[in-house]
Amino acid sequence: MKSYQTPRGTQDLLPSATAAWNKVEDLIRQMCHVYGYSEIRTPVFEDTGVFKRENDSSDMVNKEMYTFSINNEDSLTLRPEGTAGVVRSFVEHKMYGAPDLPARLYYMGEMFRYERPQKGRYRQFNQFGIENIGAKSPYIDAECIALGYSIVKALGLSQIKVLINTLGDATSRRNYRETLLDYFKDSVSELCPDCKRRYEQNPLRLLDCKVDKEHPVMKNVPSLRDSLTEESKEYFDKVLKALDGMGIPYEVDDRLVRGLDYYTDTVFEVVSTHPESGSQSAVFAGGRYDGLVQYFGGPEMSGVGFAMGLERLMLLAEAEGIDLGGVPSDDVYVMALGNVEDAPLQVAVKLRAAGYRTSFNVAPRSLKAQFKSVDRSGAKVVVIVGESELAEGKVNVKHIATQMQTTVEISHLVETVDNLLNEEGE
Repeated sequence: MKSYQTPRGTQDLLPSATAAWNKVEDLIRQMCHVYGYSEIRTPVFEDTGVFKRENDSSDMVNKEMYTFSINNEDSLTLRPEGTAGVVRSFVEHKMYGAPDLPARLYYMGEMFRYERPQKGRYRQFNQFGIENIGAKSPYIDAECIALGYSIVKALGLSQIKVLINTLGDATSRRNYRETLLDYFKDSVSELCPDCKRRYEQNPLRLLDCKVDKEHPVMKNVPSLRDSLTEESKEYFDKVLKALDGMGIPYEVDDRLVRGLDYYTDTVFEVVSTHPESGSQSAVFAGGRYDGLVQYFGGPEMSGVGFAMGLERLMLLAEAEGIDLGGVPSDDVYVMALGNVEDAPLQVAVKLRAAGYRTSFNVAPRSLKAQFKSVDRSGAKVVVIVGESELAEGKVNVKHIATQMQTTVEISHLVETVDNLLNEEGE
């Protein structure tokens, strides 16, 4: 018989791991709530044109997408990132017509990229992200960074650094494009095949090359800052001033361009400085984008957002020694003594209805064996359902911490457990 395993680049998250994931996801949802962001859920696959737009030079679009068609229908692609689908939905449902913009949206879910699997990088991975669409302001850019920064700090990550840059407005980028084309024209033949493609599609992406980063021509690349318009410089200065006002430390990195072609003006990346982070140091990253709403048929509107890989976040938390906990302990364990049939189940249902995490014994076993299960479950209270007590409509209740045991009527069971656990919490 064939033995099946997870496909390459994927993983199973077992209960011992998902408890920690739930804790992180709950923290993210809580932080999004206080920042005024609401959840949006889009399909895990879209029309390929949602992601593959015009002359896109990114590796994600050119190398990493899972694209397929069924019965010769239109080409579909498993989503490799979240922004495009959210903006498509924003336009399709005419959210741009809302009386109060910007729209503050967040998403959390699976993404798919065909790339070489390695620690912290999977072909199916989970990503959280936000999109703030419908208004352009340097203060929104700063707030966006603050939200992500607040999440990682609340999680307990301390060894992080904010890198930030500006790509400027359309005029700035046109100016810089011409500067780069002229600068690289005599050396592009010496660069990797991807850089040759990027030179034609988007020369700004040459600065993001990992293969040729040590090539001599990369040492003296003209600074984009010299091509910025006065408006772009002023916009970026306001972003930095807002970060200063919130006490968020940062470094301006002139080489930071980000990996997707739709970014404009502010771009940023928050990285881990922990020595174990290695090449997987990015915690979250993003920036402002103009033109994406129009691409999907909407009005001229700007947006800003970031994405955070949850697998990467979990690894960095582990590297910094942050305990996210395991499988939650039970509140109550219901034991069976004698032939009590389904009574333990009925008692467990009553306790669960009151909100208590409850397990119950389902097989004939000795009290000693059942108490071992109590120890493994971490239950704080044990309810013992015995034949003689059950005949009188009663059960025995034992408080593990004090070892005190009492007999109560089943009708008063929840009240008794309430009192025991409330006293323990004081």
